[in-house]
Amino acid sequence: MDNNEVEKGKAHIIVEIIEYVSNSVVIKSIIKKTTGNITAVSFDTGEAMAEKSIPFDTFVQIIDGKAEIVIDGISNALQTGQSIIIPAHSSNIVKANERFKMISTVIKSGYE
Repeated sequence: MDNNEVEKGKAHIIVEIIEYVSNSVVIKSIIKKTTGNITAVSFDTGEAMAEKSIPFDTFVQIIDGKAEIVIDGISNALQTGQSIIIPAHSSNIVKANERFKMISTVIKSGYE
């Protein structure tokens, strides 16, 4: 098992395994494989991920708080329980106008 991954074969409450850290974005791998990955991420208020674009769809679910996800210049406000799919090759920015936690899932296989 990768030491950065969550323990397999054990029940977890994802929102509890990642903490908020002042002035930071914290990333915890749930599963990381060559075919894709699942990560838990926490954002403190005012933090953001740099604008990026990846060649795969990304499923994002908010598990605590409220997030702003900008896809190709269009802002989407999401709150706990809501999710969005960021399309492959789309420019996107994830922002924390207030602190929040999310699960991000990228599946790299199946793209022809």
